[in-house]
Amino acid sequence: MSIGKSVRLFLADGTPGGLLTAEIMNWTGHVVAAPRSDLGALLKRPEASRTGIYILLGDDPDSMGGSLAYIGEGDDVSRRLYQHSRPEEQGGKDFWERAIVLTSKDANLTKAHARYLESRLITLAQQANRARLTNGTAPVPLPLPEADISDMEYFIAQVKIALPVLGVNLFRTTTLTTASSNPADPVPPVQSLVSPLFEMRIARHGIVATAQEVDGEFTVLRASLARSSWIGVEDGYGRLREKLVQDGTLVPTPDGDSAVFSRDQVFASPSAASAIVSGRNSNGRVEWKVQSTGLAYGAWQNQEIDLDRGRC
Repeated sequence: MSIGKSVRLFLADGTPGGLLTAEIMNWTGHVVAAPRSDLGALLKRPEASRTGIYILLGDDPDSMGGSLAYIGEGDDVSRRLYQHSRPEEQGGKDFWERAIVLTSKDANLTKAHARYLESRLITLAQQANRARLTNGTAPVPLPLPEADISDMEYFIAQVKIALPVLGVNLFRTTTLTTASSNPADPVPPVQSLVSPLFEMRIARHGIVATAQEVDGEFTVLRASLARSSWIGVEDGYGRLREKLVQDGTLVPTPDGDSAVFSRDQVFASPSAASAIVSGRNSNGRVEWKVQSTGLAYGAWQNQEIDLDRGRC
């Protein structure tokens, strides 16, 4: 059974694009997010002067629709953000347009805690592969007592829940987790909401691809096959395919007759996924079918609606 979470958002200036805060019930952590244009207001907030983690986000000019990110820590986060706001020739960073600050409401985060969180979050971002990090390698975290490690892992688990609510998917992975069987585990993993396995076939080319909807995102699974090249009209999907080839997500098979997904890949829609697999625009709601029943993705989505209407 899925356990619900209450995430409380506060729009500090009353607009969705401005400075906002996020909190989760019974979590001592605190999240503040602001566009670069509101950095002055962010630096004046008391949370910004605490020990914590910050994340800088911006567009990646070398990748269509891609993002750049930097993860750092500081005893006084506001000082680090001020340094990063300066021109690049003065040691600042030009790429970022949004800043996220992660601190604790009880001000109990120490330098060692922040170093641990920085290292773990860099590693998680690298594993998720949602953005290109400008950090390089993750720093070695300072040693922590076992109890503190447990607390920091719980902190990270809540961050991974709160940030996607703000549209920040930097640490969001497609890895499926199951609930812990150990009742003493202080941080039971959150079980992902997963659909049935979907399959798409292009029989004459021997292409078979599989996918699942994980936490509301349509994900083509590793080892799925796709057409060897784009054969449709050059458009956004065609450019997306070029990006996937360039970043190593799509790799030619040894015989050159097709391409294979080297890792799980999230798509904005099932139609975007089916277009990449088929090499041309296609209707993913029709092309993807439940592997066990042959039911089309669109019909699978409407099952519950149709059932409810039948009861009326």
